[in-house]
Amino acid sequence: MRAAGLLDTGALLALLDRDDQWHARCAAAFPTLRLPLATTSAVLAEFFHLLGPHPRDLASAWRFLRSGAVTVLPITDEDTPHLERLMLQYADRPMDLADATLVRLAERESLSVVFTIDHDDFATYRIKGRSHFRMVPAREG
Repeated sequence: MRAAGLLDTGALLALLDRDDQWHARCAAAFPTLRLPLATTSAVLAEFFHLLGPHPRDLASAWRFLRSGAVTVLPITDEDTPHLERLMLQYADRPMDLADATLVRLAERESLSVVFTIDHDDFATYRIKGRSHFRMVPAREG
């Protein structure tokens, strides 16, 4: 099944952590998204690093990732020059590797929706240098 959007680290953390300040907004927005959402191993590495080692949290994370709501798309050697270009282009942010992989997926897979709480960065990033991302949940205000 073709991915319908992108999944960023912060939104995934907020969705699974009821104590996160973004949990309610992410939980309300998630059912409005078409699934599956695409992510990358770089996003998952960042997610599991921030999640921590608590067995209950790990079990919940793995259950969600196996649910079919998420598909992990590969970043290959062919994507490397694109990642370098993006990270240099947005060096003033600075763009981290996880975000670069999502922007690259957006370019490669023709995706524009991103489930994220990182509004400042994704409002700056452009798909193929032109198109804006549609962020879910939307920025407040």
